Amino acid sequence: MKRFLTLSILLILLVSLAACGGAAQPTTAPAKEEPAKEEPAPAEEPMEMAGTIKLGAAVSESGKYAREGKDTRQGYNLWLDWVNNEKGGIQVGDKMYAVEIVYYDDEGDPDTTAKLVEKLITEDEVDFLLGPYSSGLTKSASAISEKYDMIMVEGNGSSESLFERGFQNLFAVLTPAGNYTQSALQMVADKGAKTVVIAYEDTAFPTSVAAGAEKWAAEYGLEVLAVETYPKDVADVSGIMTKFRDLEPDVFVGGGHFNDALLFTRAAKELDFNPKAMIITVGPSNPEFVAEMGADADYIIGPTQWASVMSYEDEWLGTAAEYQERYVDMWGEVPTYQAAESSATALALMAAIEQAGSLETADVRDALNALDITTFYGPINFDETGKNAGKPMGAVQVQSSEIKVIAPGGAAETDIIYPMPAWSERGEAMAAAPAEEPMEVAGTIKLGAAVSESGKYAREGKDTRQGYNLWLDWVNNEKGGIQVGDKLYEVEIVYYDDEGDPDTTAKLVEKLITEDEVDFLLGPY
Repeated sequence: MKRFLTLSILLILLVSLAACGGAAQPTTAPAKEEPAKEEPAPAEEPMEMAGTIKLGAAVSESGKYAREGKDTRQGYNLWLDWVNNEKGGIQVGDKMYAVEIVYYDDEGDPDTTAKLVEKLITEDEVDFLLGPYSSGLTKSASAISEKYDMIMVEGNGSSESLFERGFQNLFAVLTPAGNYTQSALQMVADKGAKTVVIAYEDTAFPTSVAAGAEKWAAEYGLEVLAVETYPKDVADVSGIMTKFRDLEPDVFVGGGHFNDALLFTRAAKELDFNPKAMIITVGPSNPEFVAEMGADADYIIGPTQWASVMSYEDEWLGTAAEYQERYVDMWGEVPTYQAAESSATALALMAAIEQAGSLETADVRDALNALDITTFYGPINFDETGKNAGKPMGAVQVQSSEIKVIAPGGAAETDIIYPMPAWSERGEAMAAAPAEEPMEVAGTIKLGAAVSESGKYAREGKDTRQGYNLWLDWVNNEKGGIQVGDKLYEVEIVYYDDEGDPDTTAKLVEKLITEDEVDFLLGPY
């Protein structure tokens, strides 16, 4: 038995030595290792839905704000479709939640709004609120949301008075109403305007617009000749417009909503009131204003919170232009800025929930207060009152029945037309407007470039020259040259082949400067 046990142990030791590469094994050269094949990363399993985040919104389907309410709902619903069907929901910590929005029609009435918001909170038990359209309805809705300590993010109530009540649960993504006319008034002042008149509806948003217009008029040296107010739901503004006509102001400012823009424009034409500029809130940025007014919409200026040509972009809905494309695909019409800011409203709430990693009101409120993001709509960064502190206001003008962005400078599609012609001259003036006399060419700006046609960098040099020449063709044949003050200059480029050699490059650049007397240099490859 002992002998058998000893033999067994010996066998086990020999096997172990063989496995460990012991001395009993012959030594051989190691086999050449094949490079490890990179295994594709396993597809991430979609996160399981943990539940549904319920949002509530009282938004006008009928009443005074039915038009703007439609834009608001469509903006919310575009985001809703994207967040559920493309993004896959809202991530809260390590869980994913679907989203639904419960809507009611507030009928454009503040009391109805308050009752419906209370119903959303107490009966529908929504988790968060999205705002209605207009400052007046936002005032009612936010009073109820504050009472129940429920967060409401909104994009269509911009009156400064909303943010002077010390509320902790109201957050607005849009530029405040007091800044609506700033860009436009600065532009007309720069064009020589001296006087202005202001009419506004006696409700929260237009009152803020008017106060802001007076402030910016003073800032830009415009004398305010008269300020008139009118009641909500007015059907006739001819009395105010007659008074303003007799004052002969350079600029008319109208603070109101979409229907007011129609009233102001029609009354101005009927009464032959011919200021050099008409700046009206809400209407001129809406394609329906142009559709309804036809050629009479031309030259009217309006503020805009957003336009598709602006350079804003985000990781969610892409660029401003891509947002417009998505909206047109979904709704069959171009988005108004009210629609865009409504989508941005929901986007801001989503971003805050995800940053908080929680659905608790206090956590999401803290995340909203700390939020600092750029979206397709613009920057969103709330100040201590809940206003969006970082977003500038744009301006548009209707030109040849098209809504054109004229401010801010980085997003402007065209220049402002000022002064606008009298109503009796409209047909000829608009037809003639594009046919400005081309500026006479005053000379040539000579550029120089030593770029490889041969040698080591011939291929890259070819690309460099072709890039320069594409621009040269465009600047001379489409743009008409480079404007220097009030003069226009055509452009030429003098090329030499630097052969990919540094010493040759130095000599040729010196030649360009001293012999060819170029004005500026373009670099080599």
